[in-house]
Amino acid sequence: MPRQMTIGTLSRETDTKVETIRFYEKSGLLPAPDRTEGNYRTYEPSHLRRLSFIRRARGLGFPLEAIRTLLNLSDDRSRSCEAVDRIAKDHLVQVEQKLADLNALRAELDRMISLCSCGTVADCRIIDTLLPGPAGSPSRATENPR
Repeated sequence: MPRQMTIGTLSRETDTKVETIRFYEKSGLLPAPDRTEGNYRTYEPSHLRRLSFIRRARGLGFPLEAIRTLLNLSDDRSRSCEAVDRIAKDHLVQVEQKLADLNALRAELDRMISLCSCGTVADCRIIDTLLPGPAGSPSRATENPR
């Protein structure tokens, strides 16, 4: 007989909150477990493997719908992995875009910080940069550089 676990044990073994496990069940990512006569959930090693897969994919930033597709694809082990590869490549493109956005954010923060002469707040270029200018115009810092 396979090892059965409570939701608490599954939670600890996968470092997943109980509420998150229930969410994955409700959303269909994790199959509903059997229940005891007392109506307690009982999980099997297959739940542990599947939840570990979900957690790893979430850790890599895959959205839930991509994870759902990956799980469905993984259920048919004889099928080509072309669709899996496409999902991973699409996700990589999204990650690269996020990195580009973060690099642009870093550059803007560096620019703002470099403008600061560490005087008073009244003369602070960071504050000026963050304040909106007149409607439809750039911030005060870019309008009136000091």
